[in-house]
Amino acid sequence: MPTDDQIHSPRYRCRVFVDFWNYTLSMRGVEEGFRTDWSRLGPVLSSAAAKVVDASAAGEYQGLNVYGSYDPERDTSLHRWATRTLDTFPGVSVWMARRHKKRSPPVCPRCHAATEECAVCGADMRGTEEKGVDVRMATDIISLAWIENYDIAVLVSSDRDFVPLAGFLETRGIKVIHGAFPPKGAQLTARCWAGINVGRLREQFRR
Repeated sequence: MPTDDQIHSPRYRCRVFVDFWNYTLSMRGVEEGFRTDWSRLGPVLSSAAAKVVDASAAGEYQGLNVYGSYDPERDTSLHRWATRTLDTFPGVSVWMARRHKKRSPPVCPRCHAATEECAVCGADMRGTEEKGVDVRMATDIISLAWIENYDIAVLVSSDRDFVPLAGFLETRGIKVIHGAFPPKGAQLTARCWAGINVGRLREQFRR
């Protein structure tokens, strides 16, 4: 039976938004080879975020939204895992964008000549670029806030482009907690309601 404190403690609906590659590369910097239990990541960050807002509060996990991109030539297994495994976990929603070849090839820093093909093997020197991921992520954050889907947004990204978004949500009475990997993203952390160190919580969602 729940205690009186548990009955009367405030509850905050928390939704977690994760930039997949930003999270993956940042966690690799914390611990090489770390494997994430994606079924636990959302609930753990939701609970931590609620405690930051109010130490006596309980976090009600609303879901985990994951955003990423893939190279169709090299990342077929990643795309298959994201759309056929990760996307089936309870509360998890995945959006993956196809990466495209850059229009412009790399340029020599000395003579500024563009080189589209490798002089040795003839391979295409143009890399791929990610488009639309940040826009889709921001759109979902705003649209879900508009229908009052959550009280707290946990934003796992170091991209400073989200600074204005955090400010906007604050005007709507929504608290944004930065899921951070200090010292990365210090500007975004400063603009959010508060920040939590994701790397320090990793034992709770280690696979």
